[in-house]
Amino acid sequence: MCYSRYVISLLPLLLAVPLAAQDPSWRETSLLFWPQDRRDKALGHMDKVFETRPIAAGGKVRALPAGKPLPSTIDADAFFQSQYTAGLLVLHNGRIRYEKYGLGHSATGRWASFSVAKSFTSTLVGTALHDGVIRSLEDKVTAYIPGLKGSAYDEVTVRQLLTMTSGIRWNEDYADPKSDVALFAFHKPDPGLDPTVSYMRRLPREAPPGGKWIYKTGETNLIGALVMQATGKHLSDYLSEKIWKPAGMEHSAFWQTNTGGNELGGCCMGVTLRDYARFGQFILEGARIRGRSILPADWLPQATAKQADIGIPGRGYGFQWWTLDDGTFYATGIYGQGIFIDPKRRLVIASNSSWPQATDRATLSPARLAFWRAVQAALDTGR
Repeated sequence: MCYSRYVISLLPLLLAVPLAAQDPSWRETSLLFWPQDRRDKALGHMDKVFETRPIAAGGKVRALPAGKPLPSTIDADAFFQSQYTAGLLVLHNGRIRYEKYGLGHSATGRWASFSVAKSFTSTLVGTALHDGVIRSLEDKVTAYIPGLKGSAYDEVTVRQLLTMTSGIRWNEDYADPKSDVALFAFHKPDPGLDPTVSYMRRLPREAPPGGKWIYKTGETNLIGALVMQATGKHLSDYLSEKIWKPAGMEHSAFWQTNTGGNELGGCCMGVTLRDYARFGQFILEGARIRGRSILPADWLPQATAKQADIGIPGRGYGFQWWTLDDGTFYATGIYGQGIFIDPKRRLVIASNSSWPQATDRATLSPARLAFWRAVQAALDTGR
């Protein structure tokens, strides 16, 4: 397939007028079912399609100096070409060893995160725990979200939300237009309730809490609602205050909101590639601001290690991070978004793409993992 088909040329007028205003069907159809050309056009400009809240940058920017190129054994360009890539950055020891952009994207463009946002939201839970506004991961979710009282979430803990082991039934099939993940954005909320809470409180239980793992974007949206209730702040403001500004992010970002005006904790930030990499480096270094971690001492060892069995050998799920048994972990989002973190090798790989399908477990996803492994091997041998 010719890569040039996916290169975008955006006219100034297109950038000036919201895409949804040009064609209202952008918002009326789930983005899961947009055609490729529409998705290619929009992923770098989601704030022109949906309502968002800003994540303000400010203060001293963390430098990302250039390092030596990757070893010649790594054909990063070929990988870039094969992944419908908008941006790929390899950060080693805090230095950029590879950086390239495509699909009309650039170093200053803000690409859609999709579920990479989940790992940001998880980190805000740890921050709120450190701040004392969330008391314990063993607290019931309903202690923070009263609108869930009387629902199947009555016995679910904060920890079980983080590990997606609530036992609540949910359908995350991206190809099914009747799945929960496709429908919940169009839900008309009950009076006085946040749309996420209103939708999730209707779901039935299918297993006891704490056992069965099922991936649920809706539950990370609930985690976001919980953080907002606990802190009294919007997720974007809390993220800006605790991480974006003090950790030295270079560009302001944005976070998509639901119809109630609250951020979707499980999805849809718009961030530059270098700031995705900076966040990975921030986590790799222990989430420290001026030498002190903003997280409880035991947070990252738990969050980035297997807490739930996902049924795939060698892999697991932590606190909204995907884990590998070699001690590496990653954030990932549909259509090829990712932040891979290898603490042992001081390695962060950030990527943005526009895969033809939401997920591609047969080809593109294994190829991405193989690229991560190849970079690790090259760093180990020095060639």
